[in-house]
Amino acid sequence: MADAIALIDDLFFLVRVRETAKQTGVALETASTGEALITAAAASPAALLLVDLNARQGALAAVEQLCATRSDGGNPRRVIAFLSHVQTDLAERARAAGCAEVMPRSKFTQSLAEILRGAKS
Repeated sequence: MADAIALIDDLFFLVRVRETAKQTGVALETASTGEALITAAAASPAALLLVDLNARQGALAAVEQLCATRSDGGNPRRVIAFLSHVQTDLAERARAAGCAEVMPRSKFTQSLAEILRGAKS
């Protein structure tokens, strides 16, 4: 059973996230499209959902749907979206969709271990 589910289609970055998850003892499931993330989230009690807003297939639509249905039957889900720091319009669109945690990829990377540990609490 996954503690966290991530939509990341950048293979190099995905390796980094998987390795950090392994080091922190977090079971990580991955999705390659927004639809796959939504399907995985519906089938899993994972408390943490990570969304790369630069993913090519439906990332923002996934954030909109996930934030609209923020729980898995009573347990709140934490949805964290990340993107390039220069994409302020996309960040604002994600916040407008209901995603309270939108951060630049650099901050996400620096905080990754701490973010993943939060999936276990």
